[in-house]
Amino acid sequence: MRQATMENVPESYLKYTRRKLLMISLLILLTAVVGVYAINAGSADLSPAQVLMTLFGVEQGRFNVIIWNIRLPRVLSALVAGAGLSVAGCVMQNILRNPLASPFTLGISQGAACGAAVAIIALGAGSTGSTGADAVAINNPYLVTFSAFLGAMAATMVVLFLARFKGVTPEAMVLAGVALGSLFSAVTVVLQYFASDVQVASIVFWTFGDVSRASWCDLEILAVVTGAALFYFMANRWNYNALASGEETAKGLGVDVEKIRLTGMFLASLITAVAVSFLGIIGFIGLVGPHMMRRILGGDHRFLIPAASVAGGLLLLAADTVARTVIAPVVLPVGAITSFMGAPLFLYLLAGGYGRR
Repeated sequence: MRQATMENVPESYLKYTRRKLLMISLLILLTAVVGVYAINAGSADLSPAQVLMTLFGVEQGRFNVIIWNIRLPRVLSALVAGAGLSVAGCVMQNILRNPLASPFTLGISQGAACGAAVAIIALGAGSTGSTGADAVAINNPYLVTFSAFLGAMAATMVVLFLARFKGVTPEAMVLAGVALGSLFSAVTVVLQYFASDVQVASIVFWTFGDVSRASWCDLEILAVVTGAALFYFMANRWNYNALASGEETAKGLGVDVEKIRLTGMFLASLITAVAVSFLGIIGFIGLVGPHMMRRILGGDHRFLIPAASVAGGLLLLAADTVARTVIAPVVLPVGAITSFMGAPLFLYLLAGGYGRR
């Protein structure tokens, strides 16, 4: 029965799917190569062979400590956070029908950062230090994540209200995101005004974005949330394809548009909240990753969602590697590197480039 079904599939469609799967496979391979290089890059005198032997348990000693306690958590945090932010942007762009949508451009990241700052400063969920290495230590990751989620959902509700009931244009929605970002930044500034000097310096440093601060426990929470959301998004890939053709078309095909929209924004906000609460604000990954893959693979969400997640992880890992090595031993904030990548694309899309896709 299966053989008969495969025989009925047009050869052109099989080539279509093979090409996209090949592109995703090559992207995964490139990510693995960059990951090995990222673990190898740094002040310790490591070679790629030593990295691989240590990962497979052959090499022991000081290399084992450097890789498993320092380098590997950083690399995995970049991959998981980048994948989560990118797939969140991909889904937002679909359900809001807005090519400019992403957690950063709509103010959701800023809302999550504000909520996390409230938990760290006002609720005592984190301790602060005076150096970059211990700028903010999360004592209660669940409280910080919950508080960040509330801030992210506050921004999300405003975005959904504007999209659903006011029918604002994509450009106006971005302006609303700017206003929301300014509002949440103002709240954070007020918190800093009443905080101590060390707390102010720590929170400012934390908002730069840094994937090195995540522990194995933080990485586990981030991976579980991102993995569960990605599973849901893939399970609804056909619904997103239908929604891309228009809300009325999707309803005619039996898609519960309101449920898909609310659940998608809920999960995208949760991913953003967890990433921001552990790593700080990392901008534009949710915008650059999906648009890169949409240009290469098209808008079929069966392939776009996994490709965007891999591309997001690769972009954030590459940005973090550049931040660590470009003027070593000084480590730049990874959020600044991603902004250098994303700001030109954002300006291009805002100027009308998305209309010529």
